[in-house]
Amino acid sequence: MTSHQTTQTMKPATAAKKLGVYLEATPAEFQEGVISRSELNALQADPPEWLVELRRNGPHPRPVVAAKLGISISGLARGGITEALTTEQIDALKNDQPEWLQKERATQAEVRKETARIKEKQKEKAAGESAEKKNVEKKAERGGQARGPRS
Repeated sequence: MTSHQTTQTMKPATAAKKLGVYLEATPAEFQEGVISRSELNALQADPPEWLVELRRNGPHPRPVVAAKLGISISGLARGGITEALTTEQIDALKNDQPEWLQKERATQAEVRKETARIKEKQKEKAAGESAEKKNVEKKAERGGQARGPRS
């Protein structure tokens, strides 16, 4: 018996998301077809000019816009940004520093700090549990757990 290997394909929207580009700005042939995994890999390895241009100048999808501005996607929505932006528009926002952007950047910085704090706390807890486990194992090797006073 021979196994038939089917080619994994994806919708253009999925491929655009993986490539980090705004689907509506891609060429029609990209938007209308299905993209195989090997085609996606080829686009990533050796991007055509249209892809290089889109990545450089946009319009960029909201996750890319948010990352370039240093805020969350929710922060974009709170700031009234609901459409794709070009690199030029993103740079203008960075230069103008509207109040909403300053506030969202501060919020994002706090979120990152809190995430780092939680991660560190979890690491310390794991290290403590690991040390406790080692102590229990050492006691077991020595002949059991320490005995309390006899009654």
